[in-house]
Amino acid sequence: MTHVNLKAFAGSLALLFFTAAALFLSAWTFDYWQAWVFLVVFFGSAFAITIYLMYKDPRLLERRISAGPFNEKETSQKIIQSFAQASFLLVIIFPALDHRFSWSNVPMWVNIVGNILIVIGFYIVFLVFKENTNASALIEVEADQKVVSTGTYALVRHPMYLGALILLVGMPLALGSLWGVLTIVPITAVLVWRLLDEERFLEKNLSGYTEYEKKVKYNLVPWVW
Repeated sequence: MTHVNLKAFAGSLALLFFTAAALFLSAWTFDYWQAWVFLVVFFGSAFAITIYLMYKDPRLLERRISAGPFNEKETSQKIIQSFAQASFLLVIIFPALDHRFSWSNVPMWVNIVGNILIVIGFYIVFLVFKENTNASALIEVEADQKVVSTGTYALVRHPMYLGALILLVGMPLALGSLWGVLTIVPITAVLVWRLLDEERFLEKNLSGYTEYEKKVKYNLVPWVW
């Protein structure tokens, strides 16, 4: 196993343990079946994509493991990523607190829908990785990078963010919290903030991107925006 693969697995395991700790400490119980199912679905999907990249696109995998505010080159993105991490933590903790204090009464079918949305979101991210080997975790442009306008990029200019938004909506539902859906508001705002900042960066630094913007009108959601 290469250094990159080891680093990817180590990072995934660290995130898994951190997420589990945040969930069960906030819920103050291990008797939280929705959290156990969520961890299997979320990290099972993430691990499957990681294994695919190990064999099919190790260069992209190396780019993906460099995520985080400290690795961003643009100051604005350092700030945005910091807000994104805090917002993501809120999406995890609030539903667990909901479970602890019984704020929501959620039927099982809602949990199932939430987990399905998580899988759909990850599948869209997977399609992005298949189509675009330059889908870095950071806002940057490679010397030989070209605009990708096929596959999911023919529908919206930022399909990875669309996938992320779908799985984020699914998370509180999968964790059994209707009130937790409110946590999607701040993280969606941060996601849109990052998207618009990335658009400005790509217009300046990626040849052909302005022409692509004229061809594909929608930023995030087809036929909406």
